[in-house]
Amino acid sequence: MTTYDFAIVGAGIAGASLAAELAEGGARVLLLEAEDRPGYHSTGRSAAFWEECYGGPEIVPLTLASGDYLRDNGFLHQRGALYIGRQEDAGALDRFMERFGDTGATIERLHREALAEKVLGLREDWTEAVWEPACADIDVAGLHAHFLARARKAGVDLECRALVDSLSRKDGHWTIKTAAGGTYKASWVVDAAGAWADSLAQLAGARPLGIGPLRRTVVQLRIDPVVPADQPLVLDISGQFYFKPEAGRLWLSPHDEIPSEPCDAAPEEIDVATAIDRFQQVVDCRIEAVERRWAGLRSFSPDRLPVYGRDPQVEGFAWFAGQGGYGIQTSPAAARLAAQLLLGAGRDEMTEKIDASLYDPARFA
Repeated sequence: MTTYDFAIVGAGIAGASLAAELAEGGARVLLLEAEDRPGYHSTGRSAAFWEECYGGPEIVPLTLASGDYLRDNGFLHQRGALYIGRQEDAGALDRFMERFGDTGATIERLHREALAEKVLGLREDWTEAVWEPACADIDVAGLHAHFLARARKAGVDLECRALVDSLSRKDGHWTIKTAAGGTYKASWVVDAAGAWADSLAQLAGARPLGIGPLRRTVVQLRIDPVVPADQPLVLDISGQFYFKPEAGRLWLSPHDEIPSEPCDAAPEEIDVATAIDRFQQVVDCRIEAVERRWAGLRSFSPDRLPVYGRDPQVEGFAWFAGQGGYGIQTSPAAARLAAQLLLGAGRDEMTEKIDASLYDPARFA
């Protein structure tokens, strides 16, 4: 039986990107996925965008460090983003400018005239905004396939329908058993299990970190007039909605974060109705049809920062989890950083400005 250096549990964007980086660094890597195919849950349901301020100032370094990789490999389509508000939200938008002003993000304060030019049918009471010209759509499927291809080329073994059933450690190695009857051995187990991260940690005897799944709903609308294809991503400064055009339709979310058990998430009718109600208060248009609706789980640690690195108590167990909704836009730099931490390798140009201590699992010890 092959003994791997690393067995990564979860083959979404997190596990796939880390597998590629570790294998290209010389490690023998096994990638275990519980579903029939990689990316079935959060990765496959994301309306992802690369947005410099998303996740807060502590996430900006990971986002900026990932930008060139995503652009140079053709995974970004320029769109721009607007955080909008009413007159009473002017202070919140000013504070947003102050909060992100020194992070390296490109942001600009706008008022009604410039704002109305960017959003078709915007109702008159929406008068204030922050403009982020660098925001871009992400080709999520293409990016995920890219990482899987890199991993495969570097010798990673991918096993699907491999739900981890038990973990035991002896003589410096883990024995990993799956519900389908598979048995594998590895020196390290890396937890990239997303919503199931804490459950996997318990199998390894590690203390759960409180990584909690939150449900996010998205609906696809057909509206009249048709939203321009180049209209920016529009987000509420109070976190009540966001929407953007997609192939002649509009993708809309109520920006919900509903606590959930780890599961195959499905949208609730109340969340769909809430999204539409909030949207109609922003844009004057006619909704002709709700064509699709879906939901995914975004998993956050208690401080809403990701968790990268070796568990402080359980030998041979490491975390690559808790990446919330920004795991896709930060995946190149996050995976590079985590691989460097696990391999004991030095930093490179992509990761040299990132403070890894922000994401160390030992902060919860």
